[in-house]
Amino acid sequence: MPRKGWRQARPEVGDPTDPQGLAVSLAKFLSHLKVKNFSERTVEVREHHIYCFIAWCDDRSLTRPGDVTKPILERYQKHLHYRQKSNGHPLTPNTQGSHITSIRMFFKWLTRQNLIPWNPASELELPTVGFHLPHGVLSREEIEQILNHIDLSNRLGIRDRAIIEVLYSTGIRRQEASNLDITDLNADRGVLVVRQGKGDKDRVVPIGARAIKWTEKYLTEVRPNLLPHPEEAALLITQDGNRFTPHNLGSLVKKKIIEAGIDVDGACHVFRHSMATLMLENGADIRYIQELLGHAKLETTQIYTRVSIEKLKEIHAATHPARLHRAEEEKGKRSDDI
Repeated sequence: MPRKGWRQARPEVGDPTDPQGLAVSLAKFLSHLKVKNFSERTVEVREHHIYCFIAWCDDRSLTRPGDVTKPILERYQKHLHYRQKSNGHPLTPNTQGSHITSIRMFFKWLTRQNLIPWNPASELELPTVGFHLPHGVLSREEIEQILNHIDLSNRLGIRDRAIIEVLYSTGIRRQEASNLDITDLNADRGVLVVRQGKGDKDRVVPIGARAIKWTEKYLTEVRPNLLPHPEEAALLITQDGNRFTPHNLGSLVKKKIIEAGIDVDGACHVFRHSMATLMLENGADIRYIQELLGHAKLETTQIYTRVSIEKLKEIHAATHPARLHRAEEEKGKRSDDI
């Protein structure tokens, strides 16, 4: 994922004057993605990944798509495997796979445009990605602890309570929360319109009565006092009256979690994971959870069935043969007493 500000800081790569060069081909490819209505975020990620590849090619005097062969791409894949981030950690398999996916898309497009005679990336394999449970699933009691620890004696505390109530009630992502406008909340119907979700898709999700109550309290008592510009449409605004960025929203939520004495990885996504897990444990159908979270594939949502351990524990306690054997022994003892 590209870093904040990466576009402004990066040096030029490739030869922008060569009409058949990698740099010019990248510009045309990005234009193609925009015409095909890929989301702005997707275009940025693809650009970043291919930019990194072109920079690597520059160091090896590879300037045109035709210079790139399958063995060269395999060398680049090995480079990604050993590459380290600024913190010294290696790229995760997911990140490596995302880079390779962008390169495969790029060379597939080059081939279709007859800019190269054959596709050297057609047989590139993605790295194997292990199964990992979501980080940061809180219990209901821990979530209530966070909510009740917020200082409501000042107006920002009321706003912060509303923010976390919305995240917990709807399970929306931090980007989706920062995109919310006032008109996206329909308190009478109890729904929230989520715009520009992942994949640039809109959806409508239910929002609970408690979250509505705190949001309306914030809108009535707090938000008007924070606005230097009354025309601001954002639902959630900073103390300076500006729309929250996803980064700032995550920092605020993380601060509230720490202040409540809860030790958990993550911030906004903690409430998304926790909501899905707790609803499943309470009997919600996984297909409803899929729609609520905005997952395109059911397989993505099914990860929460592995997190939801309480129901599994209940079935284990009720059906495991060791438990049944103990129950029979206890029944026999009671009969002897009689």
